[in-house]
Amino acid sequence: MPKRDGESERQRVPQPLIKHRVASGRGAMEQPNVTHDGEARLTPTFWFAVLVVGVVTGLLGDLLMWVLRLFEGWAYHYHGGSYQDAVASVSGLHRVVMLLIAGIVGAIAWYLIRRIFAGEHSEIDDALWRGDGQLSWRRSFLTSVVSEIVIGMGASIGREAAPKLMGGASGSVLSGWLSLSPAQRRLLVACGGGAGLAAVYNVPLGGAVFTAEVLYGNFALPVVLPALATSAIATLVARLYLPSTATYTNIPAYHFSASLMTWSLVAGVVIGAVAVGYVRLISWVSHYRARGPYLLAVMPAAFVVVGVAGIWYPQLFGNGLDMAHQSFLGVGTLGLFAALFVLKPFVTSLTLGSGAAGGVFTPFFATGAVFGALLGTLWLDLWPGAPLGAFALVGAAAMIGASMQAPFAGLVLVMELTHGGYSIALPMIVATVIATLMVRQVDGYSIYSARLPRHEGPASRH
Repeated sequence: MPKRDGESERQRVPQPLIKHRVASGRGAMEQPNVTHDGEARLTPTFWFAVLVVGVVTGLLGDLLMWVLRLFEGWAYHYHGGSYQDAVASVSGLHRVVMLLIAGIVGAIAWYLIRRIFAGEHSEIDDALWRGDGQLSWRRSFLTSVVSEIVIGMGASIGREAAPKLMGGASGSVLSGWLSLSPAQRRLLVACGGGAGLAAVYNVPLGGAVFTAEVLYGNFALPVVLPALATSAIATLVARLYLPSTATYTNIPAYHFSASLMTWSLVAGVVIGAVAVGYVRLISWVSHYRARGPYLLAVMPAAFVVVGVAGIWYPQLFGNGLDMAHQSFLGVGTLGLFAALFVLKPFVTSLTLGSGAAGGVFTPFFATGAVFGALLGTLWLDLWPGAPLGAFALVGAAAMIGASMQAPFAGLVLVMELTHGGYSIALPMIVATVIATLMVRQVDGYSIYSARLPRHEGPASRH
């Protein structure tokens, strides 16, 4: 039925309380992001689900990080400060033995989980991008707990995958209980996944941007609002156990310089090229990873190799947080940066190829930091004056932004993880844009899309 002049012609869901347009007569939805809710309607039931998922994800983040710290303390007597220093304080034999135990525990646990719960889904990216967002809570939970146990004992994978998965799984289960539509379930699972990342790293804004840019691929207002709400709630709840400080503390306020700005133009190209190779490596080992009974032999052997490498480089143990932190502080030598730049992706790929389940965000982030420091050390011989840590920050942003194919999320996460980098935002943006463009033009895969399982059909062709 036609509406009278001055009445809103918008068929928006939800309907605005004010039915009349502004004096010009133009429509509010002419702003591209202020759209109709679409299939994922933001109903009162959906907002209730957002609240519950936020709370549950925050609590699960606390539980998983407690498990991580429990095994860090048992394996290396780590109770605070630098995990790298705790690993370095024990003998080389102790490190190898701990990785061997981690490999045996992980192999047996994951073999049983995958055998008993075969057919149940526990891959959040695949569930969102190729499926209907349905995830098995029990398989996801067991997979996540085992992941944090082996990381605590030194496995070279990221700790964020477990809370990300559990946030998504919680959204999937709650969607069924509340009879939400498939579209609402997909949005809620994406919000839960981003909230898991936000909760354990204390990055509520970064978690929301990760939800919109990476998991859901849409910055429209009906996506951004629940993404922000879920991440904020989860982060606040997680502070019951986790600290409210930055993940990387005491980072100096680095300042803009012509040297750093010029370097970022070159570094963006180099980092982008390296990211393509590293993403392809992750893809290869993910596809050909050990499966079935082979897992029981391959994983302990691979973990022992990582343990042996850790005799000389304890920085390789865990997700790489400390090696990134040292790089941001400008601590290290050219030889150390070069070794970690080569070895960290290698041991992470070896760990994933052995059949382990874990994240790659922090390992790639840390690799970008040490690579930035490596290139910065060489650059300072040509054009001195800029602090070394600034190069590491730019390198981390460019590497993770390009590797995720999500430059906005990469930049926000670097700034929120360090509570710094604002004065050198321009070099960070330039390097990240160039590196991301390089990856997009050369190959286009990200650390998430490259790990998706084989999909039979035309879409599986490159």
